[in-house]
Amino acid sequence: MKLEFGYGNGIQSVEVPEKNLLAVLESNPVAHERRGADAVRYALDHPIGAPRLCEIVRPGQTVAVVTSDISRPLPSYDVLPAVLDELYAGGILKEDITVVLALGSHRKHTEEEKRKLVGERCYTEVRCVDSDVDDCVHMGVTKAGTPVDITRCVAEADVRVCLGNIEFHYFAGYSGGAKAIMPGVSTPAAIQQNHRMMVSNDACAGKLEGNPVRADIEEAGEICGIDYIVNAVLDEHKHIVYAVAGDVTQAHRVGCAYLDKMYRKKLTQRADIVLVSQGGAPKDANLYQVQKALDNAKHAVRDGGTIILMGACPEGLGSKKFEQWLTSAPTAHSMVDRISQQFELGGHKAAAIGMVLDRANIDLISEMDDAFVRSIFLNPQPSAQAAFDAAMEKYGADATVIAMPYGGATLPYLEKSK
Repeated sequence: MKLEFGYGNGIQSVEVPEKNLLAVLESNPVAHERRGADAVRYALDHPIGAPRLCEIVRPGQTVAVVTSDISRPLPSYDVLPAVLDELYAGGILKEDITVVLALGSHRKHTEEEKRKLVGERCYTEVRCVDSDVDDCVHMGVTKAGTPVDITRCVAEADVRVCLGNIEFHYFAGYSGGAKAIMPGVSTPAAIQQNHRMMVSNDACAGKLEGNPVRADIEEAGEICGIDYIVNAVLDEHKHIVYAVAGDVTQAHRVGCAYLDKMYRKKLTQRADIVLVSQGGAPKDANLYQVQKALDNAKHAVRDGGTIILMGACPEGLGSKKFEQWLTSAPTAHSMVDRISQQFELGGHKAAAIGMVLDRANIDLISEMDDAFVRSIFLNPQPSAQAAFDAAMEKYGADATVIAMPYGGATLPYLEKSK
């Protein structure tokens, strides 16, 4: 059976004998009633836990609309027109609206990237800026000690509207909701304080209640104040298939439940070999992003098995701190020990890779140099097919296989452990 996995702007193909294949983890069959901009308009017309956005705002107010940066798959250009129309219907002037691209810990955009992200109409109608870690307002501190330092144009706005997409997040439970504020438009110090709680057993993908990272994110959102959210659920091709709007918590929870229907995948056993891709560009631009697919794949592989990870990584590792941790570590497990003593943003993803390597082997197909890949404890392979053939030779003719073509989206779980 021929399987195809997104890889950069192309694909990796693998022939897998059907007798060995336990599952191909793609989205569950869900009949989506609306798609794209239609889903967004419907959500805004039917808000959850709040009035319509146009009924909340008043003429003369300033509005910050926080949306995703280039590292995220949200098609903001499909969301923003309906949001702008709602604001205009409420009497908000174009000159009082600022669209803020939430960088978190990521790089700044070029003007052309901003135009592409928000769409031509939004880019030419309203002010569009990157969040700025060097110009923040201190708004308070969470119970966990996280400073709520928010980029000024968001902190000083009269109304804050947060956009985002909802997908599984390996320690915040899910993306979306208040995550647009923390870490979206916050500072490195605040992000580090929040993310250090990732070592908790309750900080894991698909978990909201009792998750200390998610609780801290939402407390930061309460301190800052989020007046409205518009969140989308995307299919494997990064197209909107569902949207929610309204209260930051109530609407977000409805969106998370819809995501579960699509992407939470039940397993009866873990496999010897897991083939996984982030789904191609732009989500496999660097290993920092591809790690998300790896972290989901760890739930599908048996102890001692092999994960075959496909990610082009044309930008390399994607984070200087991430690179420092990986290249300076004497062993993979030393990064796990280090993160419990010294949390550092970027280092946390290196430690997460170390945790996977405690249980399984990782073969990597990428554009990075083979010697460099070996130096960061991964096994380079020239192609997914070559890696698969080597794994079959290692585990034998009866080796079990699970395929995850959109590994960052699908969350496997053993039936007994849900």
